[in-house]
Amino acid sequence: MSFRIIGTGSAVPSKIITNDDLSEMMDTNDEWIRTRVGVAERRIAVTESTADLALEAAEKALEMSGVSADSIDLILVATITPDRICPTTAGTVQARLGASCPAFDISSACSGFLFALETAAGFFARGTVKRALVIGAERISRIIDWNDRSTAVIFGDGAGAAVLETGDGCLCSEICTIGGDEVIRIPAFGGTSPFTEIEKEDPVIFMEGQETFKFAVGAFVNHIHSMAEKAGISLDDIDHIVPHQANERIIRMAARRLRMPDEKFVMNIDRCGNTAAASVPIALDELNRSGKIKPGDLVAMTAFGGGLSSAGCLIRWG
Repeated sequence: MSFRIIGTGSAVPSKIITNDDLSEMMDTNDEWIRTRVGVAERRIAVTESTADLALEAAEKALEMSGVSADSIDLILVATITPDRICPTTAGTVQARLGASCPAFDISSACSGFLFALETAAGFFARGTVKRALVIGAERISRIIDWNDRSTAVIFGDGAGAAVLETGDGCLCSEICTIGGDEVIRIPAFGGTSPFTEIEKEDPVIFMEGQETFKFAVGAFVNHIHSMAEKAGISLDDIDHIVPHQANERIIRMAARRLRMPDEKFVMNIDRCGNTAAASVPIALDELNRSGKIKPGDLVAMTAFGGGLSSAGCLIRWG
């Protein structure tokens, strides 16, 4: 037994930062950013915490699903930007929702939400939960080097959530990790120990753009092909693809390699930027609320990011 998705929600901060705004802070311009990344604007948290965004997305997902927080048996939050190491973001959301269930965080960078779905699937398979709340939430703006135009122009903040319940909607899923920090690296806070001899690094995003691009396109295409084969379907049978919003050029190139029409791909990177673990669930919620998705539709989600990690999940909607 697996799960089906019965409700989605998303939340973004109120402050909008445009490319023109960034051009006043660093050596960049609107054309440069749009051409290389596809971002026109992004939402940046000013007063909102990661938990605030996660909670808002969760409440919207619960409202859509028509179930109460006290009926949730498990809460998972995928994030690499928690407000605190302890309590977890999931624990904070649980308390603020008034839920009473196990809650914990998962960290796998931009693939985190799909890693969390696979984790939840294990609980459903064992029959230990009937409903779960899975959230991707990030405040990436706090770990960006705002003097580095190669990364600062890409990212945004936000959260997305899905309410799952027992069902047979998940046809297959895949998660993958290739360990290493040469391509993408985010150092942790170095600490205050007077005894450590480990060199401290600034806790901001480092990314080797070309290598990230190659890995992302390959992972994207491979997961879609692999999941279709496992599910015994053709690529033409897939109605919607919800990819991680890392870079518009990555999505366009993957679409060409898959020989699938652009209209099947959900994209909001122009408005939201790359929101890491929140990226896929925000896009999924937008697709769901657009009215374009129908019961029985096949939806493929895929993500890739630091770790290096990648993941895919193929679901039948409704």
